[in-house]
Amino acid sequence: MTVDTKRCVGCSACVIACKTENNVPEGCYRDWVVQETSGTSPDLQLEIRSERCNHCQHPACVTACPTGASHVNEGGAVLVSAHKCSGCKACMAACPYDARFVHPDGHIDKCTFCLHRTAGGGLPACVSVCPTGALAFGDLNDPDSPVWKLLASRAYEVRHPETGLEPNLFFLE
Repeated sequence: MTVDTKRCVGCSACVIACKTENNVPEGCYRDWVVQETSGTSPDLQLEIRSERCNHCQHPACVTACPTGASHVNEGGAVLVSAHKCSGCKACMAACPYDARFVHPDGHIDKCTFCLHRTAGGGLPACVSVCPTGALAFGDLNDPDSPVWKLLASRAYEVRHPETGLEPNLFFLE
């Protein structure tokens, strides 16, 4: 997934769509909007970005999970099997992105890239409602994918590259 930090206006349509699509409990979030100011006055810059689980290539959350509930699904999405989860929060402590929460039912929950939609060729709910087109989703191995094309043509960064987790959420500059 890519997030175009020049196009995101912080409207939170992605957050609302995710909560609705995935029946996310009140007070919990699978994605959120961050506003970050940098620079010194009078040369300040504001970056607005939509954030969520980074669906890493080498997820620390999966390694930390003692029950096998956190796992990498075929296709690369990092998921949590609620029926296997003990709610111990080891995966939450291991995640440098604060992308997990305790569901009121006692298990850990997080973004799934709307696997129920994307497995059939659809888009995650957040991407489908973004009014500015700041979010894109696709296959990193497919040159025809919107994400592949964006990453080939734009500068980008990932959060916490020093961890070696190889996140799959890319912020276009």
